[in-house]
Amino acid sequence: MCESTLKPILQTDNLTKRFSRVLAVDHLSFTLGQGTITALLGGNGAGKTTTLSMLLGLLTPSSGSIRLFDQDFIGNRFSVLRKMNFSSPYVDLPQRLTVRENLTVYAKLYGVQNVAERIDQVSCEFRLNELLDRRLRKLSSGQKTRVSLAKALINRPEFLLLDEPTASLDPDTTSWIRDFLSNYRDSREATILFASHDMREVELLCDNVLLMKKGKLVEQGSPSQLLDKYDRENLEQVFLELSKEETGA
Repeated sequence: MCESTLKPILQTDNLTKRFSRVLAVDHLSFTLGQGTITALLGGNGAGKTTTLSMLLGLLTPSSGSIRLFDQDFIGNRFSVLRKMNFSSPYVDLPQRLTVRENLTVYAKLYGVQNVAERIDQVSCEFRLNELLDRRLRKLSSGQKTRVSLAKALINRPEFLLLDEPTASLDPDTTSWIRDFLSNYRDSREATILFASHDMREVELLCDNVLLMKKGKLVEQGSPSQLLDKYDRENLEQVFLELSKEETGA
């Protein structure tokens, strides 16, 4: 089934964010269909983090619109927040709390029923059982990444935003997380959007790619479509080709 025939979960139309003289996101328009995994790619300063922040309701767009679950997200984001969640290894959870305490807090914030049971489930899924009563500050970077992912799945979101979801993880755990996300998408018909610099991960996991440069969406399509279009063997080569075009090298 092609993307255009899928039920749209997220639609942005001319989404724009300006900080004083800096145009961070420039009239960004795209649609994500239900049950798809999409990568948001771009170099440093491309506008990825600003885009994710607007999609989370953390930043108010300068102009443009966001429709999420067929509702005006900018004007009424609280109506859909329980259907979504977010994870980033660069956003710290409370370090003084234990893993169990962190998951309990976020489960209650998202209105999760049977909190203790749900924590047991995500702890098994992300191999956190032996870490539940340890303070977050005592964990390794990879362990914190797994806790962040468990927090992001605590409410069984239908729309999941991930920023570098496998950062600090070893290759074996990275492969397992990829499989987990793919299975979660299939079982829940969830829609996943994630930013990543790991092009191999994008090729293995994603249905679609959105590539940003200087705040604009400059390329999109499936990994195979982009490889064919640019006649390259992998997405890293496509990414470097577009970067070379930008610098004029």
